Amino acid sequence: MHPDNATTPKPAARHEHGATPARFPVLVDAALRAAGWQPGRWDIKQAEIWADALREHTSPAGHRHTVFPAAVEAWAEFGGLRITPSGPGRQIAPATLHLDPLHGLHHARTLGDLGRALGTEICPLGEETDTAAVLAIDTEGRVYTLDHTGDWYAGPDIDHALAALITGIEPVRLTAG
Repeated sequence: MHPDNATTPKPAARHEHGATPARFPVLVDAALRAAGWQPGRWDIKQAEIWADALREHTSPAGHRHTVFPAAVEAWAEFGGLRITPSGPGRQIAPATLHLDPLHGLHHARTLGDLGRALGTEICPLGEETDTAAVLAIDTEGRVYTLDHTGDWYAGPDIDHALAALITGIEPVRLTAG
């Protein structure tokens, strides 16, 4: 299984007057701010609480979560947000999100299996609340969704994934090969 790695984030471009463009599209920025996010938001204490809870959890079959910097950083900036997009999606319905990794607490085996298939480690990030799809992040910061229909690549990093999910851009199905 593999995601499309052709889309890698590029450094922020500068406009003719030296201004850096906005980090998120206007609708995404508005949805994030309505949920309580602002530039510079960083709750490392809560991120460490989640990290400890995931590390301490062992499934009945002995499966455990792995925790790594990309996950902790995503939790510190976006953790706890309940994001409700407004308006229709571009390709599919936009996703309502709750960025709390404990939604994936009981998915250690599933996330471990996906990580092995992708040649990386995967950690829970949150949930698409309308569908109960688990959001997950890998060691490189790539974001995935896992639901009853399959495993999906949402974006090369948290920013692109949030933009895609909030604006209703269809994720790419992960396939073997």
